Amino acid sequence: MLAALARFSVRRRRTMVLGIWIPLLVAIGFASSLTGSDFATEFEIPASESNDVQMLLEANNPNRAGFSGEIVFASQNGVTSDEVRATMNELFTKVDALEGVTVTSPFDTPGQINQSQTTAFASLDVTIRSQSELIALGEEIRELGEPYAVGDLRIEYGGNIFVGFELPASEAYGLLAAIIILVLAFGSVLAMGLPIGTALVGLGVGASLVTVLSHVLPMPDFTTSLVAMIGLGVGIDYALFIVTRYREGIHHGMSVEDSIVNAVDTSGRAVIFAGITVIISLLGLFVMGLAFARGLAIGAVIGVLIMMIASITLLPSLLAMVKHRIDVTTRAALVALAFFVVVTFFAVVSHSLPLFLGAIVLAVVVTLASFLIKPLRKPIPQRKLKPKHETFWYRWSRLVQRRPWTSAIAATVLLLILSAPLASIRLGFGDNGNAPESTTVRRAYDMLAEGFGPGFNGPLFITVQGPTASDPDALNQFTEKIKTVEGIAFAQATPASVDGSLSLVIAYPTTAPQDEATTTLIKTLRNDVIPQTGVEAKVGGFTAAGVDFADVIGGRMPLLFIGVLSLSFLLLMAVFRSLLVPLKAVIMNLLSIGAAYGVIVAIFQWGWGMNLIGVGKAGPIESWAPMMLFAIVFGLSMDYEVFLLSRVREEYLRTGNNAEAVADGLTATARVITAAALIMVCVFAAFVLGYDRQLKLFGLGLALAVFIDATIVRMVLVPATMELLGDRNWWIPKWIDKRLPKIDVEGHNLDPVSDLV
Repeated sequence: MLAALARFSVRRRRTMVLGIWIPLLVAIGFASSLTGSDFATEFEIPASESNDVQMLLEANNPNRAGFSGEIVFASQNGVTSDEVRATMNELFTKVDALEGVTVTSPFDTPGQINQSQTTAFASLDVTIRSQSELIALGEEIRELGEPYAVGDLRIEYGGNIFVGFELPASEAYGLLAAIIILVLAFGSVLAMGLPIGTALVGLGVGASLVTVLSHVLPMPDFTTSLVAMIGLGVGIDYALFIVTRYREGIHHGMSVEDSIVNAVDTSGRAVIFAGITVIISLLGLFVMGLAFARGLAIGAVIGVLIMMIASITLLPSLLAMVKHRIDVTTRAALVALAFFVVVTFFAVVSHSLPLFLGAIVLAVVVTLASFLIKPLRKPIPQRKLKPKHETFWYRWSRLVQRRPWTSAIAATVLLLILSAPLASIRLGFGDNGNAPESTTVRRAYDMLAEGFGPGFNGPLFITVQGPTASDPDALNQFTEKIKTVEGIAFAQATPASVDGSLSLVIAYPTTAPQDEATTTLIKTLRNDVIPQTGVEAKVGGFTAAGVDFADVIGGRMPLLFIGVLSLSFLLLMAVFRSLLVPLKAVIMNLLSIGAAYGVIVAIFQWGWGMNLIGVGKAGPIESWAPMMLFAIVFGLSMDYEVFLLSRVREEYLRTGNNAEAVADGLTATARVITAAALIMVCVFAAFVLGYDRQLKLFGLGLALAVFIDATIVRMVLVPATMELLGDRNWWIPKWIDKRLPKIDVEGHNLDPVSDLV
C-alpha cells in the first residue's frame, strides 16, 4: 500500500502539493482564524483533602474558593500613617470593584501588619479560573497601583495571579539550529529545506486544526506551543529519514521514482511505526486523570499524526519535483541561507519583525542576483562518498563490537550514576522565591518573608464544620491549638458561611511553601493535630493543594509507566519478531529517562550548578514534569530505536550476519539520528533561556534525555548488547510468533548493494 501511495504522490505530485496540501493548509488556517481559539488552562485539584476544602468554600463562600494573591506595601515611616492608609484604601476600593476580586484590607484584619508596622499586605481572593484571565487581571491590578507607589511607599504584588508566563522562542531557535545542522551534515540546501518545509506545512495544518478543536475539547493555553515543539521535532525527524533513504537510492543509480518508492516503502514504514509509539506514549497521559493532561495529549497526538501523513504523501511529491537537484547547492543558495540565518537569529533575539522581514528580502535579493552574476550560479562541489568501511560510524560500531562487555558495562554504570539522585526525588511546586529579582512577585515574596516570615507566602486554609464552626469559644480554642503547633507562625479564624455552618482558620507556616518542612507540617496537621482535637476540620489552600497534587501524580505515575511500556513492548515485539529486542529497548529507554531525571534532581532539588543556568534557589521537582517528560521523551527515544533497529533488521534479513547487520545499520542511520537529536536538543534547550524555573526544568530534562538516548544508549549500549546476544536478538517463541499480527516494517528494499555511504 505504501508503495502504491508513493507512486501516486510521484506521478500526481502537483495534485498532491497544489491540489491537496496547500488548499488544506489555507482552508484550515482560514477556519482557525475565523473561529479563533478557545484555549483555557483550567486549574484543577485531584480528589483529595484540599479538593474537599475547595468544594466547601465554593459552596459556602465563593470569594474564598479561587486563587489568592497579595498587595504588599511597605514604608519606613509606618504603614499605619494617615497618608499611607488613605492612599492604600483608595487602591483597595478600585481593586475590590474588579469582577471576581475580593480584597481583605490589613487595616480591618489583624495579623496583616507586621510588628514594626513597616510592612503590610492586603489579601486578594480571585474566583477566575483560566490562566489567560488571571494574567490579564494581574496586569490590570498592577496598572491600577502604578500611580500610588510614590515617595517612601513601596507597592509590590505577590501570588500566582501576578506571575507572568511567556514561552521562549524555542521553535524559532530550533528551526535555525535545524538549518545549520542539516546543511553541515548533508552538504545540501535542498536536502535541508525539504524536511523543514514539510514539517512547517504539517505544523501549519496541525496547529490550525488543534485551534479549531479547542472549541470542542478542553485544551490548555499552551497546547499549540507543545504541538509546535513536538511537531517540528518529529516532522523534521521523519522527513529527514525518508530524504536520506531517497538520496541513498539516487547515489546507487536508481531512478527518481524508484528511489522515492523505495524510501517510502522502507523508511516510511519505520516512520509510521515510530509515530505510533509516540502516539501511544502521549495517550498514556489519559491514565493520569487530569483534564489539562488529556488536552495536551490530544493536541500533541494530532500534531504527530499530521506529520506522519505529510511525510509519506507531501514529501514524496516534493522529492519528485526536486529530482536529482537534491544534491545540488549553488554559491548563491548558500550565501542567501547564511544571510537569512544570521539576520533571523538577531531578529528572534530582539523580537523584531522588521528585521526578520529584512532577512527574507536579503535572501531573495542574493538569489535574484545569481541570475546576473554567473559565479554565484556555480554549484558547490559535492562531498566525495567514502567506502562504508572507512566511515567514522562503521569504525565506531566495530570498536564497540570488539569490546562489547566493556562498552555495555561502562555505559550502564554511567547511566546508573546519573540516575542515582532520582532515589531522593521530591515532587512539589516551586514558589515565587525562585522568580528573578526583577519581577514584582519576587519582590513581594521577599518583602513578606522579611516582614512576617517566609510562610506568609503560602497560607493554609483550614475549614471547620460541625458544632465548633458555630461556637466562637470552641473555634477560638481550636485556633489557639493550631497556633501552638511547631511550624505555625500565626493563625486566625473567620466565618466562612452565612448560616455559621462553616468557619475558616487561616494558618501561616514558619517555612516557605516549597520547603520540605511545610509539607511535613501539612501532613502533621492532618494526621496528628486535627484528629486529636476531635474537630471536623480539613487543611487546604494553594500550598496544601500542591502537596496533594504531588501525591496524586506520584501515585498514578506507575500506571503511566506500566501502560506505555506494555503497549510499546507488544508493538515492538510484533514489528521486529523478537522477544529480546523490545525488552532491551524498554530497559534502555528507562535508563536514559532515569538519567535525565537524576540530573534535574541534582540541579534543581540539590542545587548542584543551578547558578550556571540561572536558577537562584533549590526546591522540589515540579509535580507535572516527570509525567510530561516521560510521555514525550519515551516516544521520541522509541523513534530512534525504530529507525536504527529497522535498518539493522533489514540488513540482517538480507545477509543473515548479525554483527555485520549491526555495523551496517548503525552506519546508515547514525548520521541521521545524530542530526535529528541535535535539533531536538537545541529546541528543548532553548527553554533554559527563559526565566521561569518550571520551563528551565522541563527544557533541560527533555534536552538531556534526548542527548543521552542518542549518544550513550543508541551509539554504545545498542551495538554492544546486540553483539553480545548475536542471533539471539531475533529469537521469539514460536507460540508467541503465531499469535502476533504480521507487521512488515522493512518493506521491499530496492536499493542495489553498495559499499559507498
